Amino acid sequence: MGRIIFVPMGIVGGLIAGQISKKIFDFIWSRISEEEAPEPEHREVSWPQLLAALAVEGAIFRLAKGLVDRGARTGYMRLTGSWPGEDRPETT
Repeated sequence: MGRIIFVPMGIVGGLIAGQISKKIFDFIWSRISEEEAPEPEHREVSWPQLLAALAVEGAIFRLAKGLVDRGARTGYMRLTGSWPGEDRPETT
């Protein structure tokens, strides 16, 4: 039951993380280059520049998503008393 209630919070959190990470990436990229960040559909962009932009953008998104998700889970636990997920990683 708790997981069903948490799912909408997770979706909203993902959208918020996406917006936050886009703003952070745009800010960082503006310090790296005067041009807009390269996208895969841009033909006249070097592979190293595209790879760098995608790696930085991916790292920022993953960090923002992780922090927002953890915050949402912590808030959910404070409200309900139960953690919406696993207690720890599985051992291999």
